[in-house]
Amino acid sequence: MIIANGEYDNPGLSSLRSPAADAEALAEVLADRNISEFDVQVVRDETAHVIASRVEDLFADSAADDVLLVHFSCHGLKSESGELFFAARNTRPERLASSAVPADFVQRCMRMSRSRSIVLLLDCCYGGAFSQGVAVRSSGEVNVLDAFPGGGFGGRGRAVITASNSIEYAFEGDHLADEHARPSVFTSALVDGLRTGDADRDEDGWIALSELYDYLFDSVRERNPNQTPSRDIEMQGELYLARSRRRRIKPSPVPADLRAASEDSNMFTRLGAVTELQRRLTSENLPVAIGAHEVLTTMAQNDIQHIAEAAELARREGRVRAEPGGVRFGEVVRGSRPTARIRLDGPPIARACRFAASHSWLRVTEVADGAEISLDLVELGAFEGRITVTGPTGEAVVRVEGQIVEEPKPKPIPAPEPSPPPEPVPVLVLPPVPEPVRQAEPAAPRTKVDPFTRVAGGFAITAAIYLVVIAFTLSSNVEDFFEDGGWTVIPLIALALGGAAAMFASKTRRMVGPGSLCGLALLMAIPFGSAVYVLADGCLLIAAVCALVAVRRDRSFRLGLGKPRDRFAVAAVVLALVATTGLAIQAGELIDYSSSRADEGAIYLMVSVVLLLATVLGALLRPAGFGIAFLGGVAGGGTVMVCVLSYALPSSSRVTGAGWGIALGAVLALAAVTGFAAFRKQGKA
Repeated sequence: MIIANGEYDNPGLSSLRSPAADAEALAEVLADRNISEFDVQVVRDETAHVIASRVEDLFADSAADDVLLVHFSCHGLKSESGELFFAARNTRPERLASSAVPADFVQRCMRMSRSRSIVLLLDCCYGGAFSQGVAVRSSGEVNVLDAFPGGGFGGRGRAVITASNSIEYAFEGDHLADEHARPSVFTSALVDGLRTGDADRDEDGWIALSELYDYLFDSVRERNPNQTPSRDIEMQGELYLARSRRRRIKPSPVPADLRAASEDSNMFTRLGAVTELQRRLTSENLPVAIGAHEVLTTMAQNDIQHIAEAAELARREGRVRAEPGGVRFGEVVRGSRPTARIRLDGPPIARACRFAASHSWLRVTEVADGAEISLDLVELGAFEGRITVTGPTGEAVVRVEGQIVEEPKPKPIPAPEPSPPPEPVPVLVLPPVPEPVRQAEPAAPRTKVDPFTRVAGGFAITAAIYLVVIAFTLSSNVEDFFEDGGWTVIPLIALALGGAAAMFASKTRRMVGPGSLCGLALLMAIPFGSAVYVLADGCLLIAAVCALVAVRRDRSFRLGLGKPRDRFAVAAVVLALVATTGLAIQAGELIDYSSSRADEGAIYLMVSVVLLLATVLGALLRPAGFGIAFLGGVAGGGTVMVCVLSYALPSSSRVTGAGWGIALGAVLALAAVTGFAAFRKQGKA
């Protein structure tokens, strides 16, 4: 239970700023299930009877195995008879018995509790509790721990830890003689010790009550030498209050054969040991990694230069690496809480670190991949601090700097001055002015076309014209044209002319034209038919190369590879797999039919492999416009090749042609999917 009172109805009691913030921070830490298992209750700025009721309920409802922790953050007051009281919101200094919470009442509740583990933390402001004008009739010094005498607990354990051990008042008349303002650092040290795990002095993964007190004593004395925490502990055995992230990892010894190899007289054997130790250094098993690090450190310090350098290089892989090396917040408006992240890189041993801040205003919260830092500063001016990152292999320092500034005040908007009434404008009758002769506006400058773009389009047209002339020259009539397979060049001619047109059109010359020519040329690069067809394919290849050079010279985008763009890209790869399967089936039928058909079967397999690889490449290409155009060229070239391969099928019942049919259907479907993808991209554009 956290009891915090910083606001008081009586004007004679000064307000405290720290209880509210400290209560919130302590509640957040104790509620963290990675640190403790406490069921946290916060009683904030309540009246005396509410606080007394909550305290009595806590102790009365406890079980024997419960660990009870009560934290007071408020004014501590002393009555005329020297009794200690805890100030509540409605406390009246002249009526402490009826308006404050007596320490004796808390003591009686502790004695009546069934709990065998009770911890009372008192962070009370004893000096300077009263404002000027309030007469205090008693002075002197009262020991705070005297209000909680030991004994009478029936074997149960209890501990009282105070932020300061004495109440010192010295009033002369109506004026406070000692106005020394002592900052409340006790709770902030308590929160830091639990959150960071620094209170775990023996690094066993648990924060014991004795360790917590030692940490509080050292931290409070370091921050404020005028304040001395005290304790009175009556407890059998050790009481563990929280878990810690500072658990020391014991190194696991390396295997005996590896240890022997690291000490062998043969330098090459020791070099091999360095390689194996480096592998163990990156292990997920931290004890194994630390054991390897120790052996590498010994070799780096004691071995000959060549081995020592190799061991040092391997050891560096496990060093602590914190990014960034410095955090610059720049100008920070006072009252804001800016945050920044520190990321840890490297193998697990390099990330098993803890974080320590150089100042209390620098808050560090550990997260999965590092730490989050925030500021809690109110003083104007420049600030500088550091975060020390400590791990099993060393430490790194991250510097933090910036400047606290006031929030800029908005400039008042001046009221508009009333404009004078408009003066009457004399009306003049002017003679008609002849309408000026309009001159034609200069035409917008045309974008300069890359010469390689023109060359690519020219070679594509050359290939188309060459195919037209050759196809009709080799066929004496229309019937021979279709019987001899001359019709198969018609789609190739259309594709070549389409690629050429795309290379010359202003809207398509950058991506669509080069992409379609490259995809088409890749399929046409497979040698087939007579030499005249091979020459046409050569023209297409030259066109594709020139198109790629033009793309390379275009600095507005860069070609690259990435994940499949969308479901159309995935569908294209699936259809290419189907076509590949069909062509492979058909190749198997041809080889089974006759060994003399092995060459035709090889062509089928070659086409299937090129088609699959080209489709996968098109699905991964970036930008998307180039990749879709590339797939269009692949689909067109694949259709032409599958049509040409139909003439390699013998007229026999033993060759069904089923594989060829599957491949043809798949490449046509690939062309359709590419068309849908292009249509969708055009719609988005």
